[in-house]
Amino acid sequence: MAQDITLNVAGKPFRLSAASPEMEQLMRLAAQDVSAMLTKFDSRFPESSAEDKLVFVAIQEAAGKLSAQKKMSRLAEEVESLGTDVAAYLEGLKK
Repeated sequence: MAQDITLNVAGKPFRLSAASPEMEQLMRLAAQDVSAMLTKFDSRFPESSAEDKLVFVAIQEAAGKLSAQKKMSRLAEEVESLGTDVAAYLEGLKK
C-alpha cells in the first residue's frame, strides 16, 4: 500500500507516494543525496540558477546509473562465462 510522504529538497517540500517502507527509505536517502549535491554545486557554481544545478545533479546521477548498468552487464557476462567453465569442468569429471 502506497504511503504519502513529504521530502525536502533544496528547501522545498515535495509530496510523493512510496510503494513500500523500503522505497520510502530509499526516497528519503535520495532526497538527502540530491540536497547534498545541490549544496556542493551551490558552492562551486554560485552564479548558476537552481534549475541549472538540478540539471547538473540529474546528469551526475544519470551517468552513475549508466556506469552501474555497464558494470552489472560485465558482471553478468562474467557469471555466465564462469557458469560455462564450471559446467565444462564438471562434464570433464564425468568422463
